[in-house]
Amino acid sequence: MADSRGSQAARADAPAGASWAVTRQLSVIVPTFKERDNVVTLYHRLEATLAGVDWEVIFVDDNSPDGTWQAVRDLAARDTRVRCIRRIGRRGLSGACIEGILAASAPFTAVMDADLQHDETQLPRMLALLQSGEAELVVGSRYIEGGSADAFDRSRLGISVAATMVARRLLGVKIADPMSGFFMIRRDRFEELAPSLSVQGFKILLDIVATARGTLRTIEVPFVFGSRQHGESKLDSMVALDFFGLVLAKLTRDLVSLRFLMFALVGAIGLAVHLVTLDLAMLVLDGSFAEAQTIAAFVAMTSNFLLNNVLTYRDQRLKGLAIARGLVVFYIVCSVGLLANVGVAFSIYNQRPIWWLAGAAGALMGAVWNYALSSLLVWRRR
Repeated sequence: MADSRGSQAARADAPAGASWAVTRQLSVIVPTFKERDNVVTLYHRLEATLAGVDWEVIFVDDNSPDGTWQAVRDLAARDTRVRCIRRIGRRGLSGACIEGILAASAPFTAVMDADLQHDETQLPRMLALLQSGEAELVVGSRYIEGGSADAFDRSRLGISVAATMVARRLLGVKIADPMSGFFMIRRDRFEELAPSLSVQGFKILLDIVATARGTLRTIEVPFVFGSRQHGESKLDSMVALDFFGLVLAKLTRDLVSLRFLMFALVGAIGLAVHLVTLDLAMLVLDGSFAEAQTIAAFVAMTSNFLLNNVLTYRDQRLKGLAIARGLVVFYIVCSVGLLANVGVAFSIYNQRPIWWLAGAAGALMGAVWNYALSSLLVWRRR
């Protein structure tokens, strides 16, 4: 608190017209969801460990129903180093981190969770490594000497270790803990990478390292991963899909987005649903293909809509009456997509009668159409 008041007093005594360089050294970005009970504790811990550093903390809250954002605002009213970004209509850890870092005022930015599992006492050491120029990215690592992930239960530890192995082997990531959520980076280097980062998912550090492709000078420092005190984990049962989607996106050098890959996966599931339904309907309707095909198409489109709402667009999930409206629009979009699919397939087949090539081209055209129009009309950002 003394830093902030002292800085303000110095500026008040300055002569009129004096210009001031930005003196803030560190911005700490903290994504939150349902973590009202942790906010004040984390603030006091930062205040104690960052004594002598000109710092700020930016809490990026996904409109927590427990009023986490209000707790942050109450703190901000007492200390100008505390800021709040309240996000409405969008969710996701990676997106929250990206927004927070881009809103930062300091040249160095740290990312850490609000659940008190990250060791804030490592922040001064991490900052010194960046300020000295030894590193452009400093990672808090659980998997190097001196670090520990003993707070994980056995299943979560196994998942974390397996994901780390996949990331290192498939993406060529060199660091020991690319799944860490505790790191510090030069803001200018982050801004260079930001346009290529995904706002979906939970593994923002993995995305940063994979996107940088070895161009970031990186140092890892050990820390002991603590036990959760209050609040709700930001990971849900779909985190594995997010992870593998991110890996595939990076393997294709971001030619396709993580969200499109999820949409395509749902489409593949929809094809299986269509064929199974068609087979059953043919049995029930005594071989009436036209009717059976129509029923199968609507069942497949409905399952695709519901799965996309839960998986692909869960950060923009439709609820209540919006689901019914969205389903109708999705039917229309997919119907037009089917026409595009057939049109492209016939056009290519007439030029080169290779059935699998024409079919694949038509399917790709239909998928791109459905994805683009669904994003624009069904799950548009509100």
